[in-house]
Formats: sequence, C-alpha cells, structure tokens
Amino acid sequence: MVFRWTGNKPARHYRRVSFILALLAVWLGGAPAWAGTIQHVEVKSDSIVVTFDGRVAAAASFLLASPDRVAVDVTGADPGGTVETGGLVGGVREGVRDGGARIVFDLTRPAVVAGGRFGPDGRVLTLQLKTVDDDGFARAAAAGKLRFLPPFNMPDTGLVPARYTVSLPVPGSSRTLALPRVDGDPDRPLVVIDAGHGGFDPGAISPTSGLKEKDVTLRIARAIRDELLKSGRVRVALTREDDRFLVLQERYGIARKLKADLFISIHCDSVGTGDASGASVYTLSEVASDKEAAKLASRENKADIIGGIDLGGENADVSSILIDLTQRETMNASAAFARLLGREAAPLMPLRTNFHKMASLMVLKAPDMPSILFETGYISNPNDAAFLDSPDGRKRIATSVLRAVEINFAKRMASN
Repeated sequence: MVFRWTGNKPARHYRRVSFILALLAVWLGGAPAWAGTIQHVEVKSDSIVVTFDGRVAAAASFLLASPDRVAVDVTGADPGGTVETGGLVGGVREGVRDGGARIVFDLTRPAVVAGGRFGPDGRVLTLQLKTVDDDGFARAAAAGKLRFLPPFNMPDTGLVPARYTVSLPVPGSSRTLALPRVDGDPDRPLVVIDAGHGGFDPGAISPTSGLKEKDVTLRIARAIRDELLKSGRVRVALTREDDRFLVLQERYGIARKLKADLFISIHCDSVGTGDASGASVYTLSEVASDKEAAKLASRENKADIIGGIDLGGENADVSSILIDLTQRETMNASAAFARLLGREAAPLMPLRTNFHKMASLMVLKAPDMPSILFETGYISNPNDAAFLDSPDGRKRIATSVLRAVEINFAKRMASN
C-alpha cells in the first residue's frame, strides 16, 4: 500500500485436560515423605545418573562458568553415597544446602544439560549432556535453571490414587470474527498489536503476586497503542481490547485481513526456577519459513493473496516460489525490526543478553507481514513483574516500540 509519512456464534471443539488430585494423598494418610539420601552418582559418556535411597521432592540444574561446571540442587535429599566419574566430567563434589543437597560436576569441556527426567519411582534422576562451544555454554548459563519434578507417588498405604477428568470448551477459529477498530489517519501505515493470551487462558502467572500474563499484556498493548497514536505517524489496531480468547491463527489472521504493515505480539516470559530477567524478541526461523511455504503452496484452493499477488491462477511450482520469496523478504524485515527494537529499548528497560531469538511460533507465520513476538520480561521474576505492571514500566516499553516503529517506517520510506 502507499502511505504518507509526516510528523504530525463461533465453532467450538473440546479438549480434555486431565490431572491427578495430589491432595487426596493428604486425606488418606498425610503428606508423602519426600526425603532421601544420595546413594550413587554415575557419569556416563553423555549423561549423569543420580540414584537416591528414597523419593525426593524436586531437582534443578544450572551452569557455572570459569571453570565450567554443572550444578544440581536436589530438594529433600542429603549428600552421600558413591561416585563414578567419566565422560565429560572430571570430578564430582557434594554439599548441604537449605532443604537439600547440591552436586557439582567439574566439566572437562563445555557441555549443557539438554534434558532430564526422574524414573517412575522418583528415586533416579537422569540428566542428558550435550557438548557445546564456549558461546553456547555462556548462553545456556545465562538462561537460568532447568527444573525437574518426580512423578507423584502416594504414601505406602496400598491405595491407588483417584483420577479425575475436567473438560471445558475451547473456542475454535471463527470465519465470522469481527475485525477490530483501526485508529489513526487512513493514509498512515498500520501496526497491529496483539495482547497475548486472554479469556480462560491466563498465560503465565506470577508465583509471588498471582499477576496473570493475559492482564499484563493487555495493559501493555493499550499503552503501546496510545503512544503510537500520539505520534500521529501510524494507524493502530488491537487484536483484542478486552479479556477474550483468540486462537493463534485468528491473531495474525486479523492483522492480515486488515493488511497490516507490522504485527507485534506482546507476551511475558516465565521460568519455573531461577532469577531470569529481561526482555527478548522472537522472529520466525528459516526452517519454519520453508514448512509454512510448503503448506501454503500445497493448498487445494490456491486463490490466496500473498504480498499483493493473487496466486489463484498460478501453478504449484510458481506459487511455491512466490510464497518462498515473499516470506524470506518478510523474515528479513522482521529481523531488522527486532534489531531496531533491541537498540531502542536498551536504554529504557532490562533486556536479555541474547535479545533476538528465532523460533517456529504459530503467531509469527503470516507469510507477507513483518511480525515479532515481544517477550517484555519475566513475570516469574518479582522485579520484572513489578516493572511490567507499573505505569512507568508500560511507558518505557511503549516508548521503545514507538522509537523502533518510527525508524522502521522512515527507513522503508527512504528505500522506496
């Protein structure tokens, strides 16, 4: 599109969500005894296996640098037992910490914990190790802790835990979804702001304050809208202006139907343990682009408009090439905006060291519209949560977006 740049009832389906009511254990004989002693630690070529003589409550791993180490904190455990080293580990040390034990593994070369799980009885913890370079180790160390929970086990009463199923309706995508209001001068470029989650989907929840991601993202989205509109340089629409649920395809689908020039999805990050902090931004990965292009090109009905080109009359090969070229250009534009946002946000708000990431996220898969997912901070971190839900924090986030948006469209105008 050409724009001026100056200063002034829906289909439903059902999804079952099942869980065990662990409190039943308390009713039937008291809380389980989560206590054990480390019985044996074995380091294999690509894994660590820790065996306990009783059930433990939980475990968490994290990385330490200079020298490179893997640390494992086990809640409800005492140090002890035998040790077998080998593979990527040159030495093992154990110690007491509040509420449990800490095991430290001295690495012979950089490696990260790629995954982990408890055995069915909650007495064996297996961690998978993966070798990386120094940069990969540093990124993983900055990411914080990985948390591992054992399967719930009843006390030895001989009773089988009861299982319950709760079902609730999940709205499906609607063909008749009403488009939101667009504010601003009709000749200006359009930015669509998507407040993540909503309705029965609360998103992440702060463990300290109970703050819900869906509420925080909506307040931030409104603040960004107001700041952008005050500039007079863009039009703005919100995918949702209240507490409602939208499926992921509807979120970027709204923006595509409005022919948006930029799509920004607002979220808050969260981790189970650790003190991870700061904002990050996601754009679509190269692999995701190829898969999405293939899906679009293989549609039975190719009467789709991509980048202003009607593909209805093209054969499959031409459609595939046009979609691929369009999406690659879109991905480049998305990445460029992500870099701009990081530069403009750095003086105003806390950012992750590895601010720009790439992932195959559904909400970013519009093939012809630059799109980012903005993780504005960690709602699981009390300091971040307070910043995200404060007027000053929202103002700083909105100002960061405004500056990046102004530079983004000014550069586009200059290139045109």
